Parts: sequence; structure tokens; C-alpha cells
Amino acid sequence: MARSKIIVVEGAQGAGKTTITDYLRYTIKHTNLYRLSGVSDSSIAGLEKSKKMYYDLLDYIKKLENLDINLLFDRTFFTEENYCRLGKKDYTFTEVYNDLLEQFSKLDFDIYYLTLYLEDESIYEERLKRDGKVEPAYAKFSGDNSIAQQREYLKMADEVIEKYPDIKVYKIENGKNLELTKGELNKIFEI
Repeated sequence: MARSKIIVVEGAQGAGKTTITDYLRYTIKHTNLYRLSGVSDSSIAGLEKSKKMYYDLLDYIKKLENLDINLLFDRTFFTEENYCRLGKKDYTFTEVYNDLLEQFSKLDFDIYYLTLYLEDESIYEERLKRDGKVEPAYAKFSGDNSIAQQREYLKMADEVIEKYPDIKVYKIENGKNLELTKGELNKIFEI
């Protein structure tokens, strides 16, 4: 039986992943935080790079099973699938995504998949004012892009709920009050 957790936090640009993953990292004992940015190559060649990266990541995670270490991810292969579904890449990732998700669901961890969203989608415009930050062309920061990403992430969360009952899926509203969000996380993780 799993003693360690894998926590994947996903959500659109501006949904608050950095704030929430930092909070979880410093609140849940024995937790390592990984911030993944994916592969910036949106051409067909990027598919092979993404496949290698995420299969290697799964192999790495498997090596950490039953070591009493919690693994916290700010983005994973869910992001790659989201961008591909939205047409931001020149390839489809769905076949790889489904295989990765199947393998991911069988890892010997308590698996949590958190999707952050903003009920008031207009908040994205303010949150995305990121002076000096370089953004990849396929992921240009804009409220419209974030709203499209958010809607797709919510659909993806529903798909995971339907197909993988062993993955604990939570859709967490993160736009109104950070303390409320932290309180919800404290209940989920009993902290």
C-alpha cells in the first residue's frame, strides 16, 4: 500500500500554480517540488522529445515508489495534452497521453490530480501582467488563452474522474481568496 503521495497541480497560465505548489511544498512534510515547463518545440519533432521526457519522468517516479517521499509537480504531461488539444502544437499527443495516464494511475502512490481554475475568468488579465517574462510562442500569455486552457483542463479532470477512480481528482477554485483555497487544500491533505 502506498505511503507516499504524488500531487500534480495543473491549470491555465495565471491560475495560481506557483503559489499553490509553493504552499504545498512547505506545508506537507517530506515533499519534493518539480516545476516542469515541457518541450518548447511545437513542431512534429517536438512529439518525440515530449514522449522521451515524459516516459523518462515516469521511470524516475517508479524508482521513488515506497521511499516515503512525496512528489509534487507543477505541470506534467497533462499540460502537453492540453496545448495539443487547443492546437498550439503541430502534432497530437493523445495516444501518448492516454498511455502515460494509464501507467501513471498504476504507480504505487496515493495520487492526487488538482486542477486550479478561476470562476471569474476576467481575473486572468490582471494575473497575466508579467513584466520581463519571456513566453514561448505556443503559450502566449493572454486572458483568452488562459480561459481556453482552463476550460480544457476542467474537461480533462472530468475524464480522469470517469476513467481512473484511484486518482483523487479535485477542481479547486483559486480566484477569490487564497486563504479559502489553502483551507480546502488543508482538508484534502489533512494538514
